[in-house]
Amino acid sequence: MKNVKHIKIWILKTVVFGILLTISASGYACEACNRLFLKRLLSEQKEGSLVSQQLLATITAQELSAGNNPAWVSEALAENNLIAADYKNALSDMVLASNDMPAASAGQSVARTGGSLPTNHEFIEIISRDKKLSIPETSYVPQNTKPDKKVSISLEEDDVYIGNGVIYKGFTIDGKIPGTTVIVDEGDIVEFTIINKGHIPHGASIHAAYTQTSKYLGKIQPNDSATVVFKATLPGVYMYHCAPGGHAIPMHIIFGQYGMMVVKPKKQYELEKVLNKSPDIELYLVQHEYYSSGKDAMEGQGKPMYTAFNGKLFRYVEEPIVGKPGDYVRINFLNAGPNLLSTFHIVGIMWDFVYWQGNPDNKFIGGQTVTAGPSDSWVIEFRIPPDEGSYLMLTHAVGSTDRGALGLLVCDKNANSGLTLLAEGIKYTDEQMAEYRKKSNRTITPFAVGSPDVDVPVVYGNDTKEVTIKIMGNSYFPKVVQVTPGTTITWVNEDVFTYMDGEFSGIHNVLVKDGPDRFASPLLAHAETYSEVLSKEGEYTYICTPHPYMEGKIIVAKDKYDIRYASAGPAANTSLVWFILVLSALALMIGLIALINK
Repeated sequence: MKNVKHIKIWILKTVVFGILLTISASGYACEACNRLFLKRLLSEQKEGSLVSQQLLATITAQELSAGNNPAWVSEALAENNLIAADYKNALSDMVLASNDMPAASAGQSVARTGGSLPTNHEFIEIISRDKKLSIPETSYVPQNTKPDKKVSISLEEDDVYIGNGVIYKGFTIDGKIPGTTVIVDEGDIVEFTIINKGHIPHGASIHAAYTQTSKYLGKIQPNDSATVVFKATLPGVYMYHCAPGGHAIPMHIIFGQYGMMVVKPKKQYELEKVLNKSPDIELYLVQHEYYSSGKDAMEGQGKPMYTAFNGKLFRYVEEPIVGKPGDYVRINFLNAGPNLLSTFHIVGIMWDFVYWQGNPDNKFIGGQTVTAGPSDSWVIEFRIPPDEGSYLMLTHAVGSTDRGALGLLVCDKNANSGLTLLAEGIKYTDEQMAEYRKKSNRTITPFAVGSPDVDVPVVYGNDTKEVTIKIMGNSYFPKVVQVTPGTTITWVNEDVFTYMDGEFSGIHNVLVKDGPDRFASPLLAHAETYSEVLSKEGEYTYICTPHPYMEGKIIVAKDKYDIRYASAGPAANTSLVWFILVLSALALMIGLIALINK
C-alpha cells in the first residue's frame, strides 16, 4: 500500500509540474499566474490578511481604471476561465462597491485599436477648446485617422554582443539595445505598431505621445501586435520603452527595451539660423546601463556592470566620430538610464546653444555640460574648433566613463561631410552572434545565471543549516549557492510593487525544472517566504513560473563540487525550449490518463 501511495504522490507531483511548466511555456503565463494569485488572495487562508486586503483593493482600482469603463472589467471576467464562478462574483461585487472610482464616459472607445471621435459632449468641447489655444493640442486623434508616418518595431527576449568580449542576455527591440531610432516631423499623424515576437507579454510607452497609449499598447501577448495612432504635436527628443503593465514596466526597461524617438521641429534651431545651414554632423546618442543582477538594478541608485553610448562599450573610441574644422554639430542626446544621472560633456568644447528636451523654445546659451536624469534629453549645438585632434566625449559623472560610456570626436581636415549616426545598438546576423558566443569571455544577465566569474557561487559549509535567497528585480540573489545535505533554503520575495493591470511581476515563486528532487512554492507577494529542506545531492535548477526567464541554481554536495555553467548561448526563452516543455507536459498528462484507466 505504501508503494501505491508513493506512486500516487509521484504522479500528482509530476502532473503539477507538467501543468506549471506548460503555463511557464505558454505566452499567457502572466495572465494565468495573475488569476491564480487572485484566487489565493480570495481564499480562506488569506482572507482578511493585510496583504490580501491591500492587493484586492489595488486590483479592483486598476480593473476599473483600465479605460475607466466597467465593460472592460465585465469582459475580462467573462473571458477568464481560471477563476471559479464564486470568485468572479466576489470580484464583481468589489468592482460595483467602489463608488468613488471615476465612471465611464458615454461613447468612450474601449477597443484596443480602432475607434472614432468621442460622442461625449464634454470631450468635443475639450477638443474644440484646445484647437483655439495658443499652445499645441494634445496628441489625441481618433484611432481611424489616416497616418502620415507608420512605425513598426518588434519586442523580444534575446542576447546581444556589447563589446569587450561580453554577451548580454536581456530584452531587445528589433534585436538591438537600444532599439530602432524613430524620427518623425512635428505635426505628423503617427501610426505606431508594436509586434511581440517574444514569449512573454510586452507593450510600449511612447513619451512623444501626449495622450493615452497604455490601453492600446499595454500587455501585448506573444505572437500578437497592437497599434496606436497619435499626433506628434510637441517637438523634441523622447524616450520610448516597453510597458506591459505593472511592475514589469521598470523591469523591461532595466532589461534593455528602450529607444529614442525624435520629433523634428518646424521651427529652426538657433545655430542653424545663425550659420544658415543644416548640421554637417548629426548624432543621435543614447547613454544607458547594463546590469548583471536585479539586486544591483534595484538597490540605491543602481550599480550597473557596464554603461554605453548606443549599445556597445567604448563604441566611439573603437570607431571615432570624425568631422572637419568648423563643422556644425548637432547632438540629440537622451539618458535612457534606467538609474544613473548623466552630465554629458565633450573635452575642449563649449556649447553654442542647448535646448532642454530638444524643444527649440527651451533655449540656453553656452555651457560645459548638460545634466540629464533617466529619460531626460537635450539637443546640443556647437562648432568644431579649427584645431585638429581628438575631443573626448563622456559623462562627467566619471564613474560611468570607465565602464563604457566614452567616445571620441576627431577633428580632421580630410574628413567627409554629411555624417549621421542613429541612436541604436548594432544588429548582428545569426552567424555573427554564434561566433561572438563562441569567443566571448563572459555572459551577463540581470535575471538568469551568467558566467561563473560574474555570478560567483556562494558556498556554505557544514556549519550553515539555513540559507536565505532573496527575490529582487525579477532575479534570485544569490543566483548560485552551494550547501550541504539537510540545509533549509528559504526564499523571500523582496519585490514590493505587486500592483496594476498587466504583468504582476512583483509576485514570484520557485519551481524546480531540473534536479534530484522536484518541488514548487506557491506564488509569493512582498515579504512572503517559502522554505524547503534539500537532502538529495546534486544540482537544482529552478525558475519562476510567472517569469520563466528568471533562473537560479542550488548545488547540494558534501564536499567541494565541480560547478558547471552553460556556455554563452542565445536567450534562454527560445521556441525550442518552450516546445519541449509543452510536449513534456502533454506526455505526463497522457501517461496519467493511461495509468488511471488501468
